[in-house]
Amino acid sequence: MSAVKSLALSTLLIASGATAFAAGGHEAASSLKDFIGLPVTNSILTSWVITLAIILVVRWMVGTPKLVPSRGQAILEEALNGLRGLYEPIVGKKAMPMAFPVLVTLFIFIVLHNWSGLLPFVGTVGWGHVVDGSFHVETALIRPHTSELNGTIALALVSFGAWFIIVMRYAGPGLLIKDLFGNKADKKELAPAMYWGLSLVFIVVGVIEVVSIFIRPVTLSMRLFGNVFGGENLLHAMHFLPPFYFLELLVGFVQGLVFTLLTAVYIGLICNHGDDHADDHGDDHGDAKEAAH
Repeated sequence: MSAVKSLALSTLLIASGATAFAAGGHEAASSLKDFIGLPVTNSILTSWVITLAIILVVRWMVGTPKLVPSRGQAILEEALNGLRGLYEPIVGKKAMPMAFPVLVTLFIFIVLHNWSGLLPFVGTVGWGHVVDGSFHVETALIRPHTSELNGTIALALVSFGAWFIIVMRYAGPGLLIKDLFGNKADKKELAPAMYWGLSLVFIVVGVIEVVSIFIRPVTLSMRLFGNVFGGENLLHAMHFLPPFYFLELLVGFVQGLVFTLLTAVYIGLICNHGDDHADDHGDDHGDAKEAAH
């Protein structure tokens, strides 16, 4: 039940964060204020609808959680366990309780938005004008959140914020600075001059790594937006032929997986230190105890 609550809460937080960042900018979605009287864009409206749908479907499938799960509860638990098995080796056991709700919600949120763009009437129903006898939509009523740049930037910023909070919680600023700028060489195996020379090299590498960390939201958002935008153009060019339609279903799933796996890797690079060593040490300790008996 706690996993379901975390999933629902994380969905609301991500949707709220996306709403805050997607409202303006050069690539802003079309505003619906003049048509429905609400100061929202079509992509924000879609994000609210999908968020509400996720929560209602989860609640409908689980109902009242039971020790012997119902069919819906069992399906949801198996799906969550599968995703946990995918993310946990990357993130590490220590940070997994805090990272998992964010990762699984980002995955579901992105995949459903990618797939929503393939539904009939999405992006083609709205307000516009007639040109040469054909109606051209200028302001669509609903539009996938991942189909506009501000939406993907918002999701990338949520991912970056989650990374920072989790790293500060489970690693701390000291370990983060040491991981970025610390000398990874063994001081006992190198001459002092070489060791201190490598320290300067690692400091330069750390500066480069800091730059790459701040570029991550850009790369995450551009990758997701570029693939969704390219897929839409491909479908229109191919007149929605079934093979390309199902290809976009696969691409929508893969892009959600790639986005969350990269987020997990970023967290694991800092937080997943010593888990395997601790497990191995525990196994060795257990073997020693058995031998003693």
